[in-house]
Amino acid sequence: LGERSLMQRLHQTSLALESALPGSFRQKVAVLEKVAPRIGHNFVGIFLSDFVATFGLEEADFSLEALRRFTRFGSAEFAVRPFIQRDLQHALEIMHGWTADADEHVRRLASEGSRPRLPWGLRLQELVRNPEPTGRILDALRDDPSLYVRKSVANHLNDIAKDHAQWVLDRLQDWDIHGAEQRRWIAKHACRTLIKRGHPQALALFGFGQKPAVKATLSAEPQHLELGQTLTLRAIVTSTSRRPQSLAIDYVIHYVKAGGGSSEKVFKWTETELAPGESVTLVKKQTLRDFTTRRHYPGRHRVEVQMNGHRLAGTAFTLREPAHAGSRCARLFALGFRRFFGGAALRLRAHQFILRLQPDRVILRGALHIFVGVENGAVA
Repeated sequence: LGERSLMQRLHQTSLALESALPGSFRQKVAVLEKVAPRIGHNFVGIFLSDFVATFGLEEADFSLEALRRFTRFGSAEFAVRPFIQRDLQHALEIMHGWTADADEHVRRLASEGSRPRLPWGLRLQELVRNPEPTGRILDALRDDPSLYVRKSVANHLNDIAKDHAQWVLDRLQDWDIHGAEQRRWIAKHACRTLIKRGHPQALALFGFGQKPAVKATLSAEPQHLELGQTLTLRAIVTSTSRRPQSLAIDYVIHYVKAGGGSSEKVFKWTETELAPGESVTLVKKQTLRDFTTRRHYPGRHRVEVQMNGHRLAGTAFTLREPAHAGSRCARLFALGFRRFFGGAALRLRAHQFILRLQPDRVILRGALHIFVGVENGAVA
């Protein structure tokens, strides 16, 4: 299991259950229904639904009902997707019925399970191409009393907006979002990607359609920093209008790519009402860290401030490689080699260990340099 991802481990649990439990598929599901309340962990409980999706595709009606019952013990949002892919119309008809269920977990499953681009989940290409089939589900849940459900509706719409912005905006217009606070909340979160992209109609929908009449400056401190340090952005915005202005303010970082060039990422800063002649100072701090979805590379990074979709001021900072980072890390590795690897096997085991560092070339270079010293007795 150590070499498998979390989701692969859950799936391996399903495979083990199939081998260990006696009886037919339905009999095995009956056993799992008795076990489910005793699991006590919503993430671990996902294996229940994974078992159904893996071995129950040929019994769609029975399996979908099992997913409805299992989802409160661990979301079935991943497991329901193969059933949608196999028979879109039939699966969505059943899921539309879930929108009236008394359990908020089941109602959320109707929306979350049918999202076109669910993170970690099977992409539903038919719904990516045409989102109309899930429209009834979203309409049914737009006034749901549960925030848990409404968040899913907003995320579902945000998924669709990436491919069909006009479809989302037209539907929100039909929802009369200004007459119901909960619908407005859904709409605002559903349009977050469109607002960051500066989509004119999405901005206008929330009162940010006018080009800002302002003077703006943007600064970054420190201008030279290393990974793990905190960047401070400071924007000074002064109104040049005789009327109040509603401003949606974001900032854009142009991240340096591994092969040169850059890729931009828009971040939410704030929303504000700016009175005539008023000046405000905005401060945003961001620590530069690597994530699974973003890796930082040394170089000059441009930063811009965006208001109502218009980029009005800019600055830059330089990300540096930590001085001697590779050598420091490698020396720590080398100093532990004798105790950790030990004896006559030092050379082989240390060499194998260093090879695992290949994804990080800076550390690898330093480790190889120190390793030579280890072999020659230079590091005690």
